[in-house]
Amino acid sequence: MLLGACATLTPGAAGSAASGAPPPAATAPGTAEAPQDVLARSAASDWRAPDPDNTLYLELGAGRVVIELAPQFAPRHVANIKTLVRQHYFDGLSILRVQDDYVVQWGDPEEKRDPGAAARSLPPEFERTLQRAAGFRALQDGDVYAPQVGFIDSWPVARDPKLGKEWLVHCYAMLGVGRDTAPDSGSGAELYVVIGHAPRQLDRNVTLTGRVLQGIELLSSLPRGTGALGFYEQPEQYVPIKSISIAADLPASRRTDLELLRSDAPIFADYVRSLRSRTGAWFVEPTDRIELCNVRLPVRVRPVAGAGSAPVNR
Repeated sequence: MLLGACATLTPGAAGSAASGAPPPAATAPGTAEAPQDVLARSAASDWRAPDPDNTLYLELGAGRVVIELAPQFAPRHVANIKTLVRQHYFDGLSILRVQDDYVVQWGDPEEKRDPGAAARSLPPEFERTLQRAAGFRALQDGDVYAPQVGFIDSWPVARDPKLGKEWLVHCYAMLGVGRDTAPDSGSGAELYVVIGHAPRQLDRNVTLTGRVLQGIELLSSLPRGTGALGFYEQPEQYVPIKSISIAADLPASRRTDLELLRSDAPIFADYVRSLRSRTGAWFVEPTDRIELCNVRLPVRVRPVAGAGSAPVNR
């Protein structure tokens, strides 16, 4: 029943363009279409803006990192993180760990700052009960770590119908909550972002709370820590955090106006198919398969009416 209810990523036509003119027809199955060509024919309705109340701005000396939170998957941890942000807990703290091909982590290196009530450890939110089967866009390619993988609301998700569970996946740029050995030892006072090959062994072992939409290069390009697990060994190595704020708390003039491709839009299946079957002149041997974390979600600056906008790298 669940398998039958899960929508699979099959080719679909884009919606009507904002101008009212019909979009170009989708490329017929079996012929080559580049990902950028698929996105170029997308309609405004194929994109969604992140909720400002669940969008964080991590301000570094080098610029802004935009992070979308996922309260639908980890509501208690997201609420705790937002409490910490609104009490300015992270302002002036540091990035203290950069482990090559793994994670960037930040928090209080001296553990002297009082996070108040938000310091409480929370029960883990590693997974949730299986939901919204009709909204699940399954990949046909299979997975090593889970019976099913795909997208819900543009989030990378793994599912096990026999267990009745689904969970977010440790893809590149995902945001997680640092914890100690005990599963319930994380509060959100220490956070990390994946900057390497997807460490899927962490799935269902760490609470994932969001992902970087823009500015991942400001994290992935930081000097690697020389200590164990990539921790910086000297205070002068720490990367200062100027502030972390919630987009909804800032005036519109200070926000970063982004939007991301909707996984429930028919064109999303065409986009995935274009990534799976890379048959351009450069490719000698098309793979005709793709892993979940290789489906990089397109994110772009929201275009001004009448103008287009190219996707940005995450």
